[in-house]
Amino acid sequence: MTHPFIPARRRIISVAAGTAVLGTGFIRPVFAQPKEFKIGLFIALSGPASLFGPTQRACADWATEIINSGGGIMGRPVKLLPTDAGGPPAETAKSAVRLMLEDKVDLFIGSHDSATREANIATIKSKLPYIYSPVYEGGECSPNVYCLGETPPQQAQPAVEFLAKERKAKTFYLIGDDYVWPRKSNEQVKKYVAQNGGKIVGEEYVPFGAPNKFEEAVTRIKAAKPDAVVCTLVGADNVNFNRTFAGFGLDKSIVRIALLLEENTLMGIGAENSANLYSCMGYYANNTADAPKKFKASYLARYGDKAPQLSTIGADCFAALNLAKALVEKAGGTDMRKMMAASEGLAFDAPSGRVTMRGRQVDKDMYLATCKGTEFEVIKTIKAVKSGTACKT
Repeated sequence: MTHPFIPARRRIISVAAGTAVLGTGFIRPVFAQPKEFKIGLFIALSGPASLFGPTQRACADWATEIINSGGGIMGRPVKLLPTDAGGPPAETAKSAVRLMLEDKVDLFIGSHDSATREANIATIKSKLPYIYSPVYEGGECSPNVYCLGETPPQQAQPAVEFLAKERKAKTFYLIGDDYVWPRKSNEQVKKYVAQNGGKIVGEEYVPFGAPNKFEEAVTRIKAAKPDAVVCTLVGADNVNFNRTFAGFGLDKSIVRIALLLEENTLMGIGAENSANLYSCMGYYANNTADAPKKFKASYLARYGDKAPQLSTIGADCFAALNLAKALVEKAGGTDMRKMMAASEGLAFDAPSGRVTMRGRQVDKDMYLATCKGTEFEVIKTIKAVKSGTACKT
């Protein structure tokens, strides 16, 4: 039924004219909704690193909710486009092209291996900002790339010093997956070992993600009789190696440090296989410092009993989204030169606390932990460790 007191021509809804008729017959303007700020999120949904995937997704979704509840990024609601980065790097690079050309994303976040990072950077060609968040080998200074993860000077150097001084390790065996991060990290590990009067007695790399059982590798380690093993294996490979290592009984006589050992991996390794095993990271879920304690409590309040296990791989995605908001808003947009300039000295919140970006890397507090069953016990805190990489801004 039409309202008898309003001419028919005023009851017409005219979207083109930017007006709409309310149910009472009054006219109001129709305002366009803010354009979404789209973020391509590369995380491991398949492959040997897929055990990180649930935590990565949960932390990224939660950070997005918090950012959107506070007005989004520059008034635009954030929309995540999660994309699998667990397969071959070339496949992920193809996804990057699709996200740029079809989905028109504004920014990329990557929590994946370094080989995939290199492929993505070659594909993106600095056209969009790219925040790379996990542990890595350092030295990444491509334009418009911002790195959050622990580097060898932050992680491997204090770990090797601890093994040499506290565990009296003189001989070291290096084992890792055969790609960028393990090989480049171990170039620096060898330097740290030499600085501490140690010697490398073995070094080997295995195909990343192959069905590795590690019996032959552990047999070689047993024959070499090192005091310590430095492990740069990822995900399922890390789990399988440490299970086999302990199965040979070597956990009783040889100390191990794994440079990508967090809560999900440690649970996979199991309490019976974690004796004499150490980790050095910038975040542990059971850290009792104020910031990580509050972060964990809020995370559990959000997800409850169904919460994926918190770990540094996942928490890095939360930090990356906070950096994205802080960086874009300080730069006033996504112009490359303005963003690179804005990154210098930029402080933002991470699960471990307030951190500052310098040279497009992050200085951070580091924690050396020993494994107690399937829990980490922090035994040493190293404050404000520099990344060792300083990129031009």
